[in-house]
Amino acid sequence: MAVTATEPAAPPSTAPASRPGAAAVTAGLVLLVAALAVVDITQGTAAVGPAEVFRALTGQAEHGDASVVIASRLPRMTAGLLVGAVLGTAGAVLQAVSRNVLASPDTLAVNAGSYLALGLAGAAGLTLPMIASSGVAFAGGLAAAAVVLGLSGLGTGTVRLVLAGTALMLGLNSVTEGLLLLFPQETEGLYQWNQGSIAQNGFDGVLQMLPIALAGLVGLLLTARRVDALALGDDAARGVGVPVRATRVTVVVLAALLSAAAVTLAGPIGFVGLSAPALVRPLARRFRGFARSRTALPAAALTGAALVLGSDVLLRAVMPDDLSVAVPTGVVTSLVGAVFLVVMAVRLRDTAGAGAPDRLRVPSRAAFLATVGVLVAVLAGVVIAAVLLGDSKLLLGDVANWAGGRAGRTVSFVLDTRVPRVLAALGAGAALALSGTLVQAVTRNPLAEPSVLGVSGGAALGAVLLVTTAPLAGGWSVAGAAFAGAAVTSVVVFGLAARGGFQQNRLVLVGIGVAAATTAMISLLIVLTDPFNATKALTWLSGSTYGRGMPDVLPVAVVLAVGTAVALARRTELDLISLDEDTPRLLGLALGPGRLGFLVLSVLLSATAVACAGTIGFVGLVAPHAARALVGRRHVRVVPVAMLLGAALVCTADLLGRTVIAPSQLGAGLMTAVIGTPYFLYLLVRSRR
Repeated sequence: MAVTATEPAAPPSTAPASRPGAAAVTAGLVLLVAALAVVDITQGTAAVGPAEVFRALTGQAEHGDASVVIASRLPRMTAGLLVGAVLGTAGAVLQAVSRNVLASPDTLAVNAGSYLALGLAGAAGLTLPMIASSGVAFAGGLAAAAVVLGLSGLGTGTVRLVLAGTALMLGLNSVTEGLLLLFPQETEGLYQWNQGSIAQNGFDGVLQMLPIALAGLVGLLLTARRVDALALGDDAARGVGVPVRATRVTVVVLAALLSAAAVTLAGPIGFVGLSAPALVRPLARRFRGFARSRTALPAAALTGAALVLGSDVLLRAVMPDDLSVAVPTGVVTSLVGAVFLVVMAVRLRDTAGAGAPDRLRVPSRAAFLATVGVLVAVLAGVVIAAVLLGDSKLLLGDVANWAGGRAGRTVSFVLDTRVPRVLAALGAGAALALSGTLVQAVTRNPLAEPSVLGVSGGAALGAVLLVTTAPLAGGWSVAGAAFAGAAVTSVVVFGLAARGGFQQNRLVLVGIGVAAATTAMISLLIVLTDPFNATKALTWLSGSTYGRGMPDVLPVAVVLAVGTAVALARRTELDLISLDEDTPRLLGLALGPGRLGFLVLSVLLSATAVACAGTIGFVGLVAPHAARALVGRRHVRVVPVAMLLGAALVCTADLLGRTVIAPSQLGAGLMTAVIGTPYFLYLLVRSRR
């Protein structure tokens, strides 16, 4: 897989503009931030206007007005300034030293690492002061960034870094969500904190994080000349005497320190580190002064502050006062950042063609039959274990009596609730595996997968929207809502990526951006509805089969039967589409209608799987890859083997999730993420050129 679509973070400009132009733009940014800060102070549930703010600052206000301004409004505004400035600066230097326009604390999984570290501390029952929490967040974020940079390489490709960061983020967040479900009292409030909010109770937090932020900012300004040299290339930097490795490590550590300060103060404020440098970058091509880091970093800091404060101002201007207080600022910045990521992905010069994912090899028929036989035996064993094991252990005789209507009340109750869960896991796993097989064949992209491409996120958004607004909705209603959400996101993703034949970089990056947007909107729904919906939706998003009945299993069973029949009947067309662009046309095959039909079927499969068992990631990636490795690339063999693998994987994950730590339970989606993340990262390493 070639991933060479790169671009310098801040290329030297040849524009004739001079330093005064850069100074004027910087002054304009300062005025913009100041104006947003003033507006932000005046917004809130209490009627405090500019006159009251001025009197509070000069000590002339009444006690009530002064307390509102000093205790709440000013700390919130100051936190927004600080968080935006440090995240904008961190993103700018990370893009410079990695020579990657999509490097940021989000895409490097820094926020996810900090989230997990703080989740582990909370689950352990540790009560830490803010400085110590910052140290824990710093350690987790730095470790995550080191893993992503080590796997993706520096300057080797835009999409590789984002893929590595996204995969690691999904895995780390899954582990953290498991901790939230297992230790609800110890980690109380951590989920809300993870949405990112600049609301403060006084200046204590800002004052404690300010020295850390200043130390990181000063350190980066001192290394600005070396950063400029690194942006030109390692050889050029060595030619002028810059220690490349030491400089890169220093900059990454300082950027992680800034991100940790922001995370500790306000939680993860998403995509500011990506969007702020993207807004400053065009200035470097117009004004020569912004081509140097000493000028570009302050501009990125001001732009980041404007983004955070602007998001807070926009949120409070659009929504009623009582609701805007509850909505985290990070939700708005994540939505804005997701749009940025999609726009940048569409404009990206994509040199990674969509090629066949694996080498062509055709194992013998005997090998195929032996593989199917082994998988059927494994699946049968997993199903038997899943039916017999749980909080109550049963015997095969109990199951036989239940099937014949002769079981006692206790056994009947257990099996009436357990058997639908097993069937839901089997159906969801097989559907996701078939969906991933179809998507990878149509796009000829080995990394395409419903959860990575945002299709599962759209389905989850539709399902959560119905679950939170109509808790008594039935299985078919939830499936319909999930399909509607998946259909909308798939139209956006595949429509934007269709130019040039579903190029690998564009398709995956657009999908990741859409997935980020759906995650932010799900968080918004959870916050705006009943507080009890947070645990309910979190359980749903973890991929749980808890509480599933036969009506919930029926939609995925129907769609799975239809999808299997279509895939096997059109197996030759799938084989041809997965080869290249020219061969199907030479044989008279219309690519457009065929692709559309398979994609619609893939969306249906993903949507019904999400409606049946929640969000379960990586099954659509792991199962098709493993199937092709076992039986080759002919879809008459890949389809049944992938479905068996997917069903066995999800059923095993569900079994482990409800038995290993019984009576507590973990969702199957959390378990598959723990399995799928290392496999996804392994594929990135294997495909590295």
